[in-house]
Amino acid sequence: MTQINGSAAAITGAASGIGQALALELAARGCDLALADRDESGLKETAAQVKAKYSRNVSTHRTDVSQPTEIEAFAKAAAQSHPKLNILINNAGIALFGQFHEVSQQQIETLMGINFWGVVHGVRSFMPQLERQQEAHIVNISSIFGIIAPPGQTAYAAAKFAVRGFSESLRHELELNKSLVRLSVVHPGGVATKIARNATMGASITDNERRSTSIDRFEAVAKTTPAAAAQRIIAGIEKNEKRILIGGDARFMDLLQRFRPSSYWATIQRRIEKMHGAAIKPSGK
Repeated sequence: MTQINGSAAAITGAASGIGQALALELAARGCDLALADRDESGLKETAAQVKAKYSRNVSTHRTDVSQPTEIEAFAKAAAQSHPKLNILINNAGIALFGQFHEVSQQQIETLMGINFWGVVHGVRSFMPQLERQQEAHIVNISSIFGIIAPPGQTAYAAAKFAVRGFSESLRHELELNKSLVRLSVVHPGGVATKIARNATMGASITDNERRSTSIDRFEAVAKTTPAAAAQRIIAGIEKNEKRILIGGDARFMDLLQRFRPSSYWATIQRRIEKMHGAAIKPSGK
């Protein structure tokens, strides 16, 4: 079990959403922070909110997690500012809107660079620091789309499934080697962040109505607040939970996938159509 009070945590994607909420919740529980994001203004805002409420040591680091040299620099600077840093939360991520034939190869590679490779770079760069501690914890943020794979999310689901596989295999290695580093993989359902509104459009998509409809549908079911998500993640860290599901929707879809691994999407699609009163339209190909 990792004790939050007196710990120090590195958080990527800390400028908004779950990352920002984690910063605030961890600081409230006595944790120092090394915050990273490529959104420098949002990063400063998160740090300002933390410092206004809590007397914690907070450092900020403008970082693009898709770039190994940048996350290596973040890890070194974070360890210098927080010698007892023992929690790493790989949270940074982006979304991409469009079916496979609508998104470009470059767009897929950009998403994978952040959503998957950013996690790998983070673990590799911070592991020496974590292994020096008497107790340490890695938290890798996957998604419910690392358990189910809806249409229109080929790139995102690929990355989040990869995060899940990487995390589970790495955890087994840590256990095999009797490491003091623990690892949790997180699968949030719908969380009320700006990720859908900030999503990149597929390179060949010109129908803005489809984008608006998708955003509206996501926001209609995104009932979990970032603060509630952060509280659930922290509880999982404290209990050393290996898999952390966030939200009733995530728990439902996890169970559905287990019972109907090859046909779960038909059930989910019927629920979506019933909720919105219209069938999901195919793309314009």
